[in-house]
Amino acid sequence: MKRLLTLLLGATLAVSACLSTVAHAKEWSTIRFGVDASYPPFESKAPDGTLVGFDIDVGNELCRRLNAKCVWVENAFDGMIPGLKAKKFDGVLSTMSMTPARVKQIAFSSKLFHVPTRLVAKKGSAIQPTAESLAGKSVGVEQGSMQETYAKAHWGAKGVQVVSYADQDQVYADLLTGRIDASLQNAVQAERGFLDTPRGKPYAFAGGALEDSAIFGPGTAIGLRREDTDLKEKLDGAIAAMIKDGTYKKIADKYFDFDVYGE
Repeated sequence: MKRLLTLLLGATLAVSACLSTVAHAKEWSTIRFGVDASYPPFESKAPDGTLVGFDIDVGNELCRRLNAKCVWVENAFDGMIPGLKAKKFDGVLSTMSMTPARVKQIAFSSKLFHVPTRLVAKKGSAIQPTAESLAGKSVGVEQGSMQETYAKAHWGAKGVQVVSYADQDQVYADLLTGRIDASLQNAVQAERGFLDTPRGKPYAFAGGALEDSAIFGPGTAIGLRREDTDLKEKLDGAIAAMIKDGTYKKIADKYFDFDVYGE
């Protein structure tokens, strides 16, 4: 009898612990998003240190709809997936594309937007986004980005020096001083965060948008841990509701004069 009671007590405690874990997992009263604030207009810092940008507005709106406190955790972009897996934050909301390589490691929410990748170089340089044109030259990319993957895969072994930086601001800093010849990044970020600013006036897009579905994937979304299926379900529902009721467009119109969602 004593053994039976012990077994029953153990089973009860196990069930209680399991139910407690499930309840906690589905509460999500606080959602922590990892962000690299060096990628305007998607995410950057205002002069007072406040995080601003399209991704920030979207994340805050998602948290509002889920009755959750939104916490932003700044992190270098190339450490986003390790940080997510280590539970430093619950999701990566920092212009992270759903590349095939990343899909093998983590889950993603439904799509937030889709924009092309383009090369930036000094006006009149005649540089084009080809290995032949870039041979003997250097191209700056952000560490851990799909642009870094593309540049290394298509140009790195063909006489092009691919230089990786901790964040996009450092890429532009070296482009401005002439340490590198070109920069490869999200086309919208390049236009709004650099070319349309006073420091970017001597520069322009070099060539058209680059294509490689095996590297770039179908768009950008929130990176999530595979096991957090309940959080993915909540975020997907909130994203769909934002799009349906026009809130997504209202936020997007603050930053873009085109369809950033990319149907």
